[in-house]
Amino acid sequence: MNRCIDDAAALLTATFVLVVATVSQTSHAADSPGAGFVAGLAPHQRPEGAPAIKDFTPDPVWRSRALTGVSAPIPASLRFLDDQGAWYTPFNHPGWPGYYDLRRWFGGATQPKVKQDR
Repeated sequence: MNRCIDDAAALLTATFVLVVATVSQTSHAADSPGAGFVAGLAPHQRPEGAPAIKDFTPDPVWRSRALTGVSAPIPASLRFLDDQGAWYTPFNHPGWPGYYDLRRWFGGATQPKVKQDR
């Protein structure tokens, strides 16, 4: 029984030491000038001096990348790209390769036919 208590006490002590060391390093990093920006400390408020995108004009390369694998006429459901701005969208990036590559980002191979036996 004493061995179990000793092990638990040692584990708690080690955890406490690690937490104190981490908090100490974090507070020193935040106080140092030029530490950069840390997101999430006040999510309701943008940090003073944080970089911001002032103007975004999508060029033809951006639009063609966003429409990779989409044939003309462009569906009305993709009109959101006209107002997308600089916000992140997964539509501009390749997804999974292989069977899941519906837009042919990875090599342009056609999709294999799915056999649907019931």
